[in-house]
Amino acid sequence: MKTYVGVFTARLETPWVTSLKEKRAVIRPVMERIKARFPVSAARVAGLDEHGWEQVGFSVVGGDAEWVDGVLDAVERFLYAAGEYRVVVLAREVLVFDGTMIPGGER
Repeated sequence: MKTYVGVFTARLETPWVTSLKEKRAVIRPVMERIKARFPVSAARVAGLDEHGWEQVGFSVVGGDAEWVDGVLDAVERFLYAAGEYRVVVLAREVLVFDGTMIPGGER
């Protein structure tokens, strides 16, 4: 049986904010709404100490590639529509695990 892991990252730009507190007030609510609405793990992964940008990441695991891709599509659409920031860089990948193990990979 195959397992599919979808990973999606985005760079959110906020060049008009003047403090980290202001940036968190823009990005944190969107991240919380995404985690509540979609079956994903979500994290703020880079740029935490920068005023003008932040990178966020999302992941989802499932047994159907189309479902995983659909969840990532929905998160992407929500991210574009929900916040007061610019989405400027996106990276997205769906990895496939087929249950085979390479030697030395057992634990």
